[in-house]
Amino acid sequence: MQKLLDDLILYSADNKILEIAAAMTASGDTGDSRRLQRKLTKSLLEFAALHGLAGNLWHDYIAYYIATDLNPFSLEEERRAAAERETKTAPEAADTTLAKLGAMDCSVLRKIFNWDWQKHAEGQSLWSKAITACRRAGDAAEAESMTDAGRLICQFAQSLEAADSDEEFLQAVVSFYRQNGAGELGLSKAFTLRTGSGATAAEAAGNAACPDAAEAAASSGKIRLSAVRKTEDIRLSDLIGYEEQKRKLVQNTEAFLAGKPANNVLLYGDGGTGKSTSIRAICSQYSGEGLRIIQIYRHQMQHLSSIIDIIKNRNYKFIIYMDDLSFEDFETEYKYLKAVIEGGLEPRPKNVLIYATSNRRHLIKETWKDRSDMDNDGEIHRGDSMEEKLSLAERFGVQIYSGKPGRDQVHEIVEALALRENVNIDLQKLHQEATKWEIRRGGVSGRSARQFIDYMKGLEENTK
Repeated sequence: MQKLLDDLILYSADNKILEIAAAMTASGDTGDSRRLQRKLTKSLLEFAALHGLAGNLWHDYIAYYIATDLNPFSLEEERRAAAERETKTAPEAADTTLAKLGAMDCSVLRKIFNWDWQKHAEGQSLWSKAITACRRAGDAAEAESMTDAGRLICQFAQSLEAADSDEEFLQAVVSFYRQNGAGELGLSKAFTLRTGSGATAAEAAGNAACPDAAEAAASSGKIRLSAVRKTEDIRLSDLIGYEEQKRKLVQNTEAFLAGKPANNVLLYGDGGTGKSTSIRAICSQYSGEGLRIIQIYRHQMQHLSSIIDIIKNRNYKFIIYMDDLSFEDFETEYKYLKAVIEGGLEPRPKNVLIYATSNRRHLIKETWKDRSDMDNDGEIHRGDSMEEKLSLAERFGVQIYSGKPGRDQVHEIVEALALRENVNIDLQKLHQEATKWEIRRGGVSGRSARQFIDYMKGLEENTK
């Protein structure tokens, strides 16, 4: 196997699991070989546990390795797909030096993918089965534990298994890059920001599988994007009511994806009215069109510029998402946000927008002291201070308000939720119970309507 790795031109051979496999295949029937067998098995099982995979773990791993390797060939195919989405035309088949080198590497990768591990088993059938036919808790449990990336890895591995020639293998690789992109950004649709050099055990397994310096870190490992392993499969249609709010959000997002002028968005209003749910729905609904979402928190504002440096040259559309955004008057992190949105020397990249949710329209706390001419806090240009606080919200070109629903809208929401959850209850009684719930709660929002239906469903199941 080491000779095959040495033949790779574009794809990185600097990979810990592949290095273990190569050393094991070269060691023969020795104690060192058995030690490497155990090490390889453990690494592949950790990789499988991270993504909820079963079956042929070697195939899954090589599929992951191919999918996440950032090299000139994989990035070029990603760019071609992005151009296709922008122009609405199918990319022509590439006949370039880069394409030919990619084809040569894929021929080598096919041999690595189809490596016969049985010949190295040496009577240790359990070891070979752990690699090529791993069994877990059953189909239902496996499907439940599988991550978003795991599903793509599994599908990609199956397409590689179906390739009967080097040409078909190459086509499967190219199709994956054009449909999903390259790197970790191609496997996951949502990310959070992790700071510092420490990593969880799961992340360590992923990094050992396929280190990706461009996406994993910036500024010498100080920050990195961490994939959200499993996201909620939700659509805007699942959010009942608020049709005008959803229309504005969709209109702006679709313009952004189409390469047309689009604005940063602030969703503000009462709690429990679906603001955060709308963003999650956008993430799920448009990920297939190259949309990726990065969630950051208030204390991470200082890293905004570094995040943009990581993503600005990739052929995806990124929404930097800030949930429940607001600042007290003594907090200054908002200045980083103002500089990124507008006002820095470097313009915001065309593939980046900022979406935020808040219970406040004016994101920075303002007091009567800011408007009073009678206070003695030492502020001479009081109007400047007030303007600074108000200007942050004004930098969001689209501002969408969501208020608490009225009584009729509440009934509409609970009726739809009851139907969706198969809650068998008379409509009049449902309205009566919803009114009681509203009185006890001091009001009803979309969130509390959801909680009410869960409560009614629990009562129904307990009486069966």
